[in-house]
Amino acid sequence: MASHRRPKQPSRARVTVLTTAAAAAVAISTQAAQAAPSEKPTKDEVKAKVDKLYEEAEAATEKYNGAKEKQEKLQKEISTIQDNVAKGQEEVNELREGLGSMASAQYRAGGIDPSVQLFLSADPDDYLDKASTLDQLSSQQVDALGKIQDKQRELAQDRAEATEKLKDLATTREELGNKKDEVKAKLAEAQKLLNSLTAAEKAALQEEEQRASRDSTERVSLGNAPAGSSRTMQAYAAAQSVIGSPYVYGASGPSSFDCSGLTSWAYAQAGMQIPRTSQAQANAGTRIYSQSDLKVGDLVIFYGDLHHVGFYAGNGQILHSPRTGAVVRYESINNMPFQFGVRI
Repeated sequence: MASHRRPKQPSRARVTVLTTAAAAAVAISTQAAQAAPSEKPTKDEVKAKVDKLYEEAEAATEKYNGAKEKQEKLQKEISTIQDNVAKGQEEVNELREGLGSMASAQYRAGGIDPSVQLFLSADPDDYLDKASTLDQLSSQQVDALGKIQDKQRELAQDRAEATEKLKDLATTREELGNKKDEVKAKLAEAQKLLNSLTAAEKAALQEEEQRASRDSTERVSLGNAPAGSSRTMQAYAAAQSVIGSPYVYGASGPSSFDCSGLTSWAYAQAGMQIPRTSQAQANAGTRIYSQSDLKVGDLVIFYGDLHHVGFYAGNGQILHSPRTGAVVRYESINNMPFQFGVRI
């Protein structure tokens, strides 16, 4: 006979557990929905991110340039010191040979002076510290020993200096490698973003840049800003002659440039050497803080860390090598945070 007993009702505790579990499930579902991938970024959003990455890459590029310049300077200094050490050692050897000749002459004349024997078998520094022996030497021998001692002390200082510079060089090379890797990583990330755009979006971005460049070129042709000195205008003309050359980080001409590579190369064509990096170029002349006081050919420095430089082209425009993917061109001075001009 079937049972007619009522089914057992769930306990209050079990109802609470089930309710909590259901709430948790709803929360997890909501979080999952919130964590779902957002829509594909728009062309303008991609451009903003890419521009930021290019700016960061250029800041790293100028640090790379500084480390590279320091490396080259250290290598030259070390080479000079090593050459001096080699020449100095030759001088010491010649002086020792000369002193040996004196000893030989003394021997033929009746025996070697004991003090000279002592020198020839020991370090002259240690020997000359024994000042009581000096009165046993001729004035010529004293002079020779003094020269040897001075030269050996000089060589010791040079060797110590070379050792320190070699350590500095190793550190600089490491910094150079790190900055190079940083630049490459930024550029790779920017390229990845650009690759996410459709062909039509890429074409639209390119057209926007070309239109802005054409507008800047037209404004320059209408400009009436005063010109800089003859040497400055020679440098500016050199920069104009390479309009259309591609930006390449670390490049300083003659077929590709980064920002400070263009300005330093242009001044070199005018017979003037200016520092390689934008930060150093910022201190290479008189600063001009008002845009209205700028002359054509003045350097213009941008960003708080001074990592970008170009030439003032007049009528609110600059001539510069902007960034990866762009070429040497005119552009509005207002497209970047202006800091000041520099009149070389």
